[in-house]
Amino acid sequence: MKHDTITAIATPPGTGGIAVIRLSGPDALSILDKVWTGTSPLTFIPRTAHLGTINDPKDIPVDQTVAIYFKAPASFTGEDTIEISCHGSQFIQRQILHTLVSAGARTAQPGEFTRRAFLNGKIDLTQAEAIADLIAASSQAAHDIALTQTKGQFSDELRNLREQLLQLTSLLELELDFSEEDVQFADRKALVNLATHIRNRIQRLTDSYASGNVIKKGISVAIAGAPNTGKSTLLNHLAGDDKAIVSDIPGTTRDTIEATASINGLDFRFIDTAGLRHTNDSIENLGIGRALTQLTRADFILWLIDPSLPTDPQLDLLRNHLSTIRATPHLILLTKSDLGITVPSNLNKILPQDTPILRISALTGQGIDEIIRIITGKFLNAYNPRQETIIANARHYEALIHAQESIERVLNGLDNGLNSDMISADLREILHHLGTVTGSITTPDILTTIFSRFCIGK
Repeated sequence: MKHDTITAIATPPGTGGIAVIRLSGPDALSILDKVWTGTSPLTFIPRTAHLGTINDPKDIPVDQTVAIYFKAPASFTGEDTIEISCHGSQFIQRQILHTLVSAGARTAQPGEFTRRAFLNGKIDLTQAEAIADLIAASSQAAHDIALTQTKGQFSDELRNLREQLLQLTSLLELELDFSEEDVQFADRKALVNLATHIRNRIQRLTDSYASGNVIKKGISVAIAGAPNTGKSTLLNHLAGDDKAIVSDIPGTTRDTIEATASINGLDFRFIDTAGLRHTNDSIENLGIGRALTQLTRADFILWLIDPSLPTDPQLDLLRNHLSTIRATPHLILLTKSDLGITVPSNLNKILPQDTPILRISALTGQGIDEIIRIITGKFLNAYNPRQETIIANARHYEALIHAQESIERVLNGLDNGLNSDMISADLREILHHLGTVTGSITTPDILTTIFSRFCIGK
């Protein structure tokens, strides 16, 4: 870790009413004192606002600013930190930054303020990563997940598990010192109960990743079916805008059309795909190929059937792609319910018994709200971001998967009466994987990878 003083603009690029420039490190006060006109920064009272003027290296006033001093260790980074609020002119921001660098500061690297907070023990690695997710959050649910982790809920849970594991590991390893006496210090039944508890909790966390990752990046919903079944009309209804051309001519949609919307605290990407059918049109076939790709990538599939059109070809098409649909959360939609057309009698023969079916009408809006309710329920009913820890970080997920594999070996070893040294080795492996999540065990390469994704100024 470098112990010099760093500076960066903390607000987004552009022009606004104000901008904030950060200065953090052991020489923060003395550097500001060199360029400041007003009450000497060396006499600043922490956490109070001070009005003054910053002058450039030629002693020419740049801007009248407000500075707030956060005294170490009671600051975000754990170092002496000053936040300077200036007018939001990009020229002023650049001039102040140049002035502070000329006075002895160094321009911060991406994420360096947060990295220093981690290295100084102000936050752990999960909280640091959650800060980046909080900044990037574009929906209420993604915000809730990130905010919960910045408060340390996930960290506390993992720390509690590690403490229990450490206690049992130490008892098992103590037995190794008395192996000749055949002494057992660890209650095997208690160890099985704890290992089972840890396995179940880790399982719950890893299971949550599917929902957490979708919530974080937005739910992609592919709208599929035969031509002229109402896919483009449904897209426009869901997006609340005329994103796609609606026509009675088959094959109008020849490429995927996407529309984004924030609904019930979740980000959605609705994808209108080309109608699936056999055609000799090479351009339309390209669109059909992309439609099939979207079916394999989507988080949720809406498959449309229009009972007012010949149903046998539509049902044959559904039958051909049923395996793809079954692999993804899905909903079968019967369109034009306002016409009162009878549901195809052989539909239930094709679909598995538990396949969800909903009748909708683009004309009356029937079923549109129910579609959203079903999709959001799929990803939010099992996990409440405000009440329970949800994993949305791929690095955390990978580490927990490894920990889960190790705890399974511990349980198998206990069932098979393995020696303490072999069980202890697996327990230490679990401790290692949990430690990599919080950052109690880490490497410079991991830190560089994580913090390089942050914006400069954070």
